[in-house]
Amino acid sequence: MKVLFASDHAGFALKEILIAYVQGLGYETKDLGATVYEESDDYPDYISQAAELVSNNPTKLCAVVLGGSGQGEAMVANRFPHVRATVFYGEPRPKDGHAVPDVISLSREHNDANVLSLGARFLSAEEAQQAIKKWLETTFLGDERHVRRIKKIDSY
Repeated sequence: MKVLFASDHAGFALKEILIAYVQGLGYETKDLGATVYEESDDYPDYISQAAELVSNNPTKLCAVVLGGSGQGEAMVANRFPHVRATVFYGEPRPKDGHAVPDVISLSREHNDANVLSLGARFLSAEEAQQAIKKWLETTFLGDERHVRRIKKIDSY
């Protein structure tokens, strides 16, 4: 699986760290920009390139996109057919003693997420690395109910 990377200025520095990290895990990567820090750049310009490539080859490509919160980046990515972007900007905290779901694993196991959108202003490099590693190592369960739901998403 080839891992594409894209970010705007808010995720630029973290993207550079994460590309080297993912290469160190043995994955082939491609940097779709921004390739220089430009405070006034617009995230849709970069994220759309990654999303289009994943859309055209969702079984061979995945992407990690970064922005301030990761929210807008996921919105752009999810506009493309066959793209299922999930947002991560930190582990949820336990509430009232209830178990906290592992959102990174669930995004892959149940939703076959192929784009991970990271909130660079909320994550340390170490937290982002842990999230990406878990996300890349987790596989889609392929249960009938999950396949059925993904087909419904793709039909809209």
